Amino acid sequence: MKNIAVGIVSALVGGTLLISGAGAASATTKAPTVDIRDISPNPVVVKAGSETEAFFKVDASSDVEKVQLSVEPVDPRLRTLRAKDVNKVESWRFSVPFNENDQDGKWKATAQAYDKDGKVVDTDTAFFAVEIQKGKAETRISRFSADPSKVRKGRSIEFSGRLQVNDDDRWKGVRGERVSIFYKANGSSGWKWVASDRTGWNGRFEADTRAYKSGLFKAVYAGDDELEGATSDTDYVRVVPRWSR
Repeated sequence: MKNIAVGIVSALVGGTLLISGAGAASATTKAPTVDIRDISPNPVVVKAGSETEAFFKVDASSDVEKVQLSVEPVDPRLRTLRAKDVNKVESWRFSVPFNENDQDGKWKATAQAYDKDGKVVDTDTAFFAVEIQKGKAETRISRFSADPSKVRKGRSIEFSGRLQVNDDDRWKGVRGERVSIFYKANGSSGWKWVASDRTGWNGRFEADTRAYKSGLFKAVYAGDDELEGATSDTDYVRVVPRWSR
């Protein structure tokens, strides 16, 4: 009898433990979650003068009340740039426009989930790349001059000037590029090539030709794969007969 009683007590204890275990399992709930599932396109390629829209797909558990998304360059020195506009498309899907003024390189997206009380309950981050395809750099021909302004026929006319490129709003000389000189005589409607030179230090070029007839001169740079072309202001040279004073 004693053995039976002990067995009943043991069974009751075991039952209590089993019931307690089941109660603990039912009381456990999953924490709210947020997950950046997709960034498209990645990399975000932006052509010069245009805009590319990137889409961010975020998954959130049913107990999440609100999701906010932010994007910023990874480089901490660039995080002071203007905040990107993030537009909610539908559900937890967002769009962000990028243009050529945005930072090229690695970016980070951060999604934050909020509960009904406005408390942040989960955060997720993902990385993506932005590739800015810059257009050709702006160039100019400065200080172009045809000298002397009055010359005897058959004598030399000297040309000089500088080819420069716009580098972050600073004009710098371009070395090793060919600049050509063109001439339009009085009474003519067309321009003719007369000389060329390659730019040297500080973008300077020099050339010369023989004086033939009064007219206009200009310097022209054709450009290349990275640099835009440029044309100087015109300079007039008066050519006089050899015997004229």
